Amino acid sequence: MNTGRLETFADGVFAIAATLLILTVDGHFGSCAPAGATLAHQLVCSWPSYVAYVVSFLTIGIIWVNHHTVMNQIDHADRTFLMITVGFLMIVAFIPFPTRLVAENIKGDGARAATVAYGVTLTLTAALFNAVWFYAARGGRLLRPDADPKIVRGISKTFVFGPWIYVALTLIAAVEPVLGAIGFGLFALFWVIESSVFGRDRSHRSSPR
Repeated sequence: MNTGRLETFADGVFAIAATLLILTVDGHFGSCAPAGATLAHQLVCSWPSYVAYVVSFLTIGIIWVNHHTVMNQIDHADRTFLMITVGFLMIVAFIPFPTRLVAENIKGDGARAATVAYGVTLTLTAALFNAVWFYAARGGRLLRPDADPKIVRGISKTFVFGPWIYVALTLIAAVEPVLGAIGFGLFALFWVIESSVFGRDRSHRSSPR
C-alpha cells in the first residue's frame, strides 16, 4: 500500500507533540518564586521549563527529520509496518508528559523519577524507530527498487546506537538526575549537528518522492 496517508498521519502526530511542549513552560511561577517576587525573578526562576522545552522540541524535530529520511527510502508499506509505526508514534506523542515532569521536578525530590521516566520514553522512541527502519530495510522488504545500498547501510549504522545511548543516559539519570538531564540535552544537540553535517549526504543522494 502507498505510504502517503501514513506520512501525513505521522507529520500530524509530530506537529501536535511539538506544539504540546509549550504546556511544559511554567506560566504561573508559583512553584519556585516567592510571593511578591518581580516578574524578572519569576521568569528566571522558571528556567528548567525553558530548557526542557528546547531539548524536547529539538529531539522531536530531529526524530521528524530522520523519519523523513527513512520514508524517502521506502516504496510501500504493509500492515506490520503500519502497526510498528503506530506504536512508534504513540511514544512520540507521549514525550510532552515526561518533559513536563522534568521541568517541574528537576530541582526537587522527584528529579530522579522524572529524569528516568524521560529517559525510558526516549529509549522506547529510539527502539521503536529502529524497529520501523529495520523491518522495512531487512532484505529490502519495503524499500524503493532504486534505493542506494550505501545510503541504506548509512542509515542503519547511524540509528542503531541511539537506543543504547539513551539506556546509558537513563542509568546515569537514576544515579545523578541532573547529570542525566544534561546528557539528554547534549545528545539532542549532537543529533542536530550530526543531521546538519552528515544528514545532507543522506538527503541529497535520495531522489525526491
